Amino acid sequence: MKIIMYHYIREKVKKIPNFRYLHIENFKKQLDFFEKEFGFVNLEEFLFLKENPLFCNKLKNKILLTFDDGLKDHYNYVFNELTKRKLFGIFFVPTRIFKQKKALDVHRIHYLLGKMGGGILLNTAYNIIKPSMLKRSSLKLFKNYYQELDDDKSTKDFKLLFNYFIKPEYKEKILDQVITNFWNDDEIFDNLYLSKNELKTMSDNGMLIASHSFTHLSFKTLNIYNQKYELKSSINFLNSFIKPPIQIFSYPYGESTSYAKRWLKKYNFDFAFSSIPSKDINYKDLINNPFALHRYDCNEFIYGKANYG
Repeated sequence: MKIIMYHYIREKVKKIPNFRYLHIENFKKQLDFFEKEFGFVNLEEFLFLKENPLFCNKLKNKILLTFDDGLKDHYNYVFNELTKRKLFGIFFVPTRIFKQKKALDVHRIHYLLGKMGGGILLNTAYNIIKPSMLKRSSLKLFKNYYQELDDDKSTKDFKLLFNYFIKPEYKEKILDQVITNFWNDDEIFDNLYLSKNELKTMSDNGMLIASHSFTHLSFKTLNIYNQKYELKSSINFLNSFIKPPIQIFSYPYGESTSYAKRWLKKYNFDFAFSSIPSKDINYKDLINNPFALHRYDCNEFIYGKANYG
């Protein structure tokens, strides 16, 4: 079984020329390709894996579609396309988007880079950051991250700085200051995320809605208690208005941790998806490591490469 991961899927947005996304027409072409070459896992087959992991042998190369970040794109474009094709997908939602009318840091970073590029943003951030705000251990641990991306060096460095190097307690405040120089938080937030009603509609029509943590911070940067909070608060909120037949989690940035696996088991999750490294899933993965199931990025397959602007 091949689990495919998607994020932004939309039409062209001229005002952010460096913004990376998958155009809806290429998404449709990729679905056509997957249908011809592999076929898709249907909802009943996926749910059966919970009780019988050996059934994974029957699925072989079939495709399971997953979508991260709770984006409005997934209602405006993806949901209709999947419904038309009688396919289902799993949609992972970071639940802070319902608690605060402000885009998550990960998406603020994407929009800033889409508008300005990395160079000027890096210089602005360096003028704000003090050495005490950086995690020295992370500078070595994560320095080679994003090497596989085709971004320019300044863009990679800006992502590394905010996703891994800055201590979590300073990250949002520093980004607030960068944002004020180049954009408006309200403008970024507006029409970016799914609503509760849209999630309910998708769930009622055969889509699975699942947890993608609360704040979308890398679990590798959080202590054991913060990881517990991220999981518990997220799933409690989703379960307050959606009752999924299976409980699934997707790690922000695709990075699993041993602490998270402990909490996932305690709170009766069935599966959790990571993305590093990408590989096919077989029944042994479902039995031995159900809380770190690997996914492919859509850009690893034909028609999945990012568009710009």
